[in-house]
Amino acid sequence: MRYLHTMVRISNIEESIDFYVNKLGMKEIKRTENEKGRFTLIFLVGTSDEESAKENRSPELELTYNWDPEVYSGGRNFGHLAYEVDDIYETCQSLQDKGVTINRPPRDGRMAFIKSPDGISIEILQKGMALELQEPWLSAPNIGSW
Repeated sequence: MRYLHTMVRISNIEESIDFYVNKLGMKEIKRTENEKGRFTLIFLVGTSDEESAKENRSPELELTYNWDPEVYSGGRNFGHLAYEVDDIYETCQSLQDKGVTINRPPRDGRMAFIKSPDGISIEILQKGMALELQEPWLSAPNIGSW
């Protein structure tokens, strides 16, 4: 068995692409529009997975946009997405500079949480060992739910 992808429903393609691609740094690798089914599928990968995605060897994030409006609530109820980064402090600072709220700051040098525009919780994990504790993250409070 091999992990293939996680699917999340989105309510706005532009907002979601801005978040996942422009802010989080993922790469769009495929987009399919299905007129009969009235939906668009957008597949994304992490930047370090781009080469292996060409050989269908990397996990993907499938964004599903249903053309007929729906209201999605409780984005956290399925769990969360998780991504590993080289420097959690640098990543969180970059996201914050781009207007993303850090709901659970990386006070431990290892883990942080943010949310997508549709309320999907995203865990950001430090690659390898936790980094040395550092301000301003060490004393930053939680904001909202994560």
